[in-house]
Amino acid sequence: MQKQPPWNDPRVRGWFFQMAAVLLAAGFFFNVASNTLDNLRQLNVASGFGFLEHTAGFGISQSLIEYSEASTYGRAFLVALLNTLLVAGFGIILATVLGFVIGIARLSPNWLLSRLAGVYIEVFRNIPLLLQILFWYTAVLSNLPRPRESLQAGSFLLNNRGLYMPAPIAEAGFGYVLWAFVIAVFASLILWRYSQWRRANAGAGLPVLWCTAGLLTGLPVLVYLITGAPMHFETPELHGFNFSGGLRAMPEFLALLFALSIYTAAFIAEIVRAGIQSVNWGQNEAGLALGLRRKDVLRLIVIPQALRVIIPPLTSQFLNLTKNSSLAAALAYPELASVFAGTVLNQTGQAIEVLAITMAVYLSLSLATSFAMNLYNSRIVLVER
Repeated sequence: MQKQPPWNDPRVRGWFFQMAAVLLAAGFFFNVASNTLDNLRQLNVASGFGFLEHTAGFGISQSLIEYSEASTYGRAFLVALLNTLLVAGFGIILATVLGFVIGIARLSPNWLLSRLAGVYIEVFRNIPLLLQILFWYTAVLSNLPRPRESLQAGSFLLNNRGLYMPAPIAEAGFGYVLWAFVIAVFASLILWRYSQWRRANAGAGLPVLWCTAGLLTGLPVLVYLITGAPMHFETPELHGFNFSGGLRAMPEFLALLFALSIYTAAFIAEIVRAGIQSVNWGQNEAGLALGLRRKDVLRLIVIPQALRVIIPPLTSQFLNLTKNSSLAAALAYPELASVFAGTVLNQTGQAIEVLAITMAVYLSLSLATSFAMNLYNSRIVLVER
């Protein structure tokens, strides 16, 4: 039998074309990088990441860590990153809660409630996000009273300069309260697993929600009282034309948070509605036939099955919310795109390095979010036997 030539072997051809594609791609990127470096040398533009150690020389209006104009560009990058994580984290939590509530209300047998939920979805998901951000900032928050006429609820004050809140100041001994909270979290996880085991073997679980709420609040509060209340709150006080002390949420932060949460919640609501409707109606009838109330059928039977459909598109919405936070540049909120890819880039001229770092950060945040959600999804997915 005559041996066929190598070029007629499909496996050899496959390897050849793959290697050729890899070499062509590598050559293309090498050529682009080489030309870029040559152009930078001709323009006398420095390259590298040494600029991160230079003095920034500009202030940042909101910083979760210590920062001043004498800090470095690397410190400014860290401040901007934390501000991005802050608005994205709170936005994901608020959008998820609001989206689940609206999505469930969309399927309510109450005609008015379901129609209101439908109007919410159709209105907010069809208005561009940037317009919603500008609406909250210019039409709502900018028209609030001045500091002297602030809207007040206890120690919380709201005016056109932001939301002022009491700031917790920890004292000696507060570490015991933190340890009590950690112990309560682990105890809640153990209780949740035991409740699942008991429901699977005895047919009845435990009131996990109430028990968890009691553990997470009761144990830390008990230790807090035993240790002599090692914390006090610094309340904001009016001095001159503005407040000092306490915590302040900037109007830019509030506008961005409200717009991101409300906009993303409209999409999450549709995802939740579709996930619930994907569960066979017979599951509802079976739960009702067993004597469960409708809310218990939804909580114990329908939603756990619907999560398998909800989680993948929900992950995409979390990623979109994080990336959409870059629209904060329209309000001058000091997040990553505004501070690092904006001010730092303009001052240093290190466009390639700055943009590469910025893109790498957003890519890393997206991959980390996807990994966490996929890990959770793998735990709840149906396994065929």
